[in-house]
Amino acid sequence: MQNYVDEVLDSLKQKNSNEKEFIQAVSEVLDTIKPFIEKNPSLKKEALLERMVEPERIITFRVPWIDDNNNVRVNRGYRVQFNGAIGPYKGGLRFHPSVNQSIMKFLAFEQTFKNALTGLPIGGGKGGSDFDPKGKSDREIMHFCQSFMNELYRHIGHNIDVPAGDIGVGAREIGYLFGQYRKIKNQYEAGVLTGKGLEYGGSLARKEATGFGLIYFMREMLKANNLDFKGKTVTISGSGNVAIYAAQKAAEYGAKVVAMSDSNGCIYDERGVDLDEIKRLKEVERLRIKEYIKKFPCAVYIENQKDATPAVYKIKADIVLPCATQNDINLETAKILVNNGVIAIGEGANMPTTIDAITYLIENNVLLAPAKAANAGGVATSALEMSQNSMRYFWTFEEVDKKLDTIMTNIFNTCKETAKEYNLGINYVAGANIAAFKKVSSAVIAQGII
Repeated sequence: MQNYVDEVLDSLKQKNSNEKEFIQAVSEVLDTIKPFIEKNPSLKKEALLERMVEPERIITFRVPWIDDNNNVRVNRGYRVQFNGAIGPYKGGLRFHPSVNQSIMKFLAFEQTFKNALTGLPIGGGKGGSDFDPKGKSDREIMHFCQSFMNELYRHIGHNIDVPAGDIGVGAREIGYLFGQYRKIKNQYEAGVLTGKGLEYGGSLARKEATGFGLIYFMREMLKANNLDFKGKTVTISGSGNVAIYAAQKAAEYGAKVVAMSDSNGCIYDERGVDLDEIKRLKEVERLRIKEYIKKFPCAVYIENQKDATPAVYKIKADIVLPCATQNDINLETAKILVNNGVIAIGEGANMPTTIDAITYLIENNVLLAPAKAANAGGVATSALEMSQNSMRYFWTFEEVDKKLDTIMTNIFNTCKETAKEYNLGINYVAGANIAAFKKVSSAVIAQGII
C-alpha cells in the first residue's frame, strides 16, 4: 500500500508538474493518511486515491471589464469544483494577482476535507481571479465583479455550488456579485452566495467566524495539553479579517497580542496591540499597518526583508497564529519559532506551513492546529448562513456563535480521537487528514464510479 500512495503521487507530479501548491497540498494529505490506507487495501482496486486527487470540474474563463479611464482590461477567472460527494460545492472566491490554477486546485482540495470536518453537508470548491482589488475604485471593482458573475452564474446555485469570500473578496465584492446574479437570474436566491450583508440574507457572526473559530479550536487543543491562553503572548501574521477576530477572541481569553503584520512588515506593541486602531486602518481606511505607529509612537514598525523570514515570526511569543497566506512558515522560520520557545501554532490561513516545517514543529513538540481543521469556522458559519436562508429566518449573534463553538470543539475532538486511534500522539495534522479523508472517501465509494 506504501507503493500505491507513492505511485499516485508520482503520477500526480507528472500530470501537474507546474502546479507546486497543488502538489504540496496533496502530498501532505497522502503522506499522513498512509496508516488508514494500510488498513484498507481494497482502496487500490477502487482507484480511490486517483479519484480523490482529481477535481470533478475546472472552469476557466475570460473576465473583461472597463476601468475608470475607459480602458478595457482583461483578467482570468476560475472555479474549481473539486468534490461534491457530501453536498454542494462550497468555498470562497479569491481576487489576488497570485491566483492561478495551481492555487485554485490546492485551495479546493483543502476545502473538500475542511468542509467534511465541520460535519455539515457541503462539498469542496474554490474560485477567484488574478484581479487585484488594491488601488481600484469602487466603480472599477463593481465593473469587474459584474463581468466575473456574467460567466460564473452558469455554474453556481444553492444546490450546486455556493461561493463565499476569501482574500480580496469582502462584503463589498459579495454585494456586487450577488446583485449581478440576482439581475441575471431574475430571482432572489439568497443561498447562492454566503458572506452577504445582513440587509440581504447574511448571517450574524459570519465576519468574526474564522478568527473566533480558530481560537475555539486552539482553546480545546491547549486544554487537552493542560495549557490555556491566560497570560500568554501572541503574535499574528496578517491583519485582515481572520487575524483581527482571532486577536479579539484570544484577548478575551486573557492572552496579550503583541504583534500583527501585513505583506510589508509588522508592528510590535509590547503593551498589547490596540485592535480598534487595527480595525480602523484595515477595515475602514484600508491602509498599511505601519500607519499604526502614528497613533501609537511607542510601538515599533519592522519592515520585512526580501526573501527572508517575515519580521513578525522573529518576535518572541508563546503562541503564533499565521493568518496571512500559504507557505508563510518554512523550515528556517520553524527553527526560529522553536528557538524562541513557541508552545503552539494555530493555522488561520490556508496551508501557511510547509511540509518540512510541519514535521520539524511536531518533532519538537510544538502543538500545531492544522488549517483544514482550525480555520473551518468560516465555512461552517457560511453553511449556517445557508441554513438560515433556507428557513427564511435568522439566528441571533449569540446563537450562531454558540453553534460555531460547538462545531469547532467537535472538530478538535475528532482530530484528537483519530490521532489517538492511529497512535499519532499530538499530530493533529494527521488526525485531521485521516478523519476528513475517511468521511469523503466513504461517500465517494457509496456513490459508485462516477
